Amino acid sequence: MRKRTEPVALEHERCAAAGSSSSGSAAAALDADCRLKQNLRLTGTGPAEPRCAADAGMKRALGRRKGLWLRLRKILLCVLGLYIAIPFLIKLCPGIQAKLIFLNFVRVPYFIDLKKPQDQGLNHTCNYYLQPEEDVTVGVWHTVPAVWWKNAQGKDQMWYEDALASSHPIILYLHGNAGTRYLFFTLQVLSSLGYHVVTFDYRGWGDSVGTPSERGMTYDALHVFDWIKARSGDNAVYIWGHSLGTGVATNLVRRLCERETPPDALILESPFTNIREEAKSHPFSVIYRYFPGFDWFFLDPITSSGIKFANDENVKHISCPLLILHAEDDPVVPFQLGRKLYSIAAPARSFRDFKVQFVPFHSDLGYRHKYIYKSPELPRILSQPQPQPGSEPRASGHFGPTP
Repeated sequence: MRKRTEPVALEHERCAAAGSSSSGSAAAALDADCRLKQNLRLTGTGPAEPRCAADAGMKRALGRRKGLWLRLRKILLCVLGLYIAIPFLIKLCPGIQAKLIFLNFVRVPYFIDLKKPQDQGLNHTCNYYLQPEEDVTVGVWHTVPAVWWKNAQGKDQMWYEDALASSHPIILYLHGNAGTRYLFFTLQVLSSLGYHVVTFDYRGWGDSVGTPSERGMTYDALHVFDWIKARSGDNAVYIWGHSLGTGVATNLVRRLCERETPPDALILESPFTNIREEAKSHPFSVIYRYFPGFDWFFLDPITSSGIKFANDENVKHISCPLLILHAEDDPVVPFQLGRKLYSIAAPARSFRDFKVQFVPFHSDLGYRHKYIYKSPELPRILSQPQPQPGSEPRASGHFGPTP
């Protein structure tokens, strides 16, 4: 009995020893795992939660960058689409190009009552309205010489019309696009030099009624010129065109010379050769200048709209003294176009009996496109004699007031 129970006891002891040994090793393994986690914390690996938050923040930043790039790409695609669509739109609707050339819808300054030049400090100026054609009315300003400033106070239109027959010369001033007959500083300067200055808004500009066109603008100028001549007697009448107004001026003077009633002189300020070359040289065309088919898209619609303003052709048919004024720093009509026009006019047979003069203004003066009136040399330039080559000077052969 004792022999049978001894092995059982021994077996129980071995099992207990094994159990205690197994639990000891598990505890040891647990301690080792705890030490490993502690070492990982000490070496900077950090808990899982902060690492997950950092990953989420990085994903959000990348998402924002991706969204910003997608929006930027959409904007760029829209701009590119618009850039490509504009030439086709202009080609299909030539009237858009005509509007961009005339810019008659741009009225600067806007809040001006053109019926009352006195309100703008021009107390020696009278406002008229003339009717060149049926359903067309043009607004006109007549500024008398500054020496008559006091006499002009409170006078009516009849007095101003009679004043045109005085001994002072007259300038018919043809303004450019994107403006009106409100030419405050130009009127002040020219009137201070002893001129009557008559300027007007073409049909469709300012408060003038009608639809703009090259033919219509030229006819308006012709009507105003004839109106002046009917009242000016033997006084000298000069035609002065500025910018787009130079195109109207050469159209007008060519027509006057063809009917043998030329003006006493033609003055072109900031002129171009023709509207196609001016459109190609204009700063607004820079972004499309090298666009494939530029001429077909942008220049041909101008011609198809009947807009030419061919100064380079007109000067070949003009027979009166010609003075060209151009600033080297002109950003709208490049200086080289004015120089080129002079090189065309100077050898023309129509000017063989008249002097053609080109006066440049250095870029350092800062006169740009429309500030030549500031030049202190302007009185001398306008008053110097313009003799016919090989002959005695005529009474009307100078630009300035009669001494």
